[in-house]
Amino acid sequence: MAKKKFLSTTELAKILGISRIAVYKKIKQGKIKAQRIGRNFAIDDQEFNKILGKELSSKEKAEINKAVSRVIKEYGEALRLLGSS
Repeated sequence: MAKKKFLSTTELAKILGISRIAVYKKIKQGKIKAQRIGRNFAIDDQEFNKILGKELSSKEKAEINKAVSRVIKEYGEALRLLGSS
């Protein structure tokens, strides 16, 4: 079983280039999901990846798939010819 990795609010603030207070505000507003541990908060890896935009939501994945399908439908022959050169 893999260990979960967590970041402190201070570490996240340094990575994002914002203040620790700004991180707390984002947690309070619900923009960042965090677990309360005593008086502090911990942000897990998955949430960190979402913040950085490395993880796509199912809605975003569906939008990308729809766009790719549309491009293939409209430009499929041109893409095939470019791929064979």
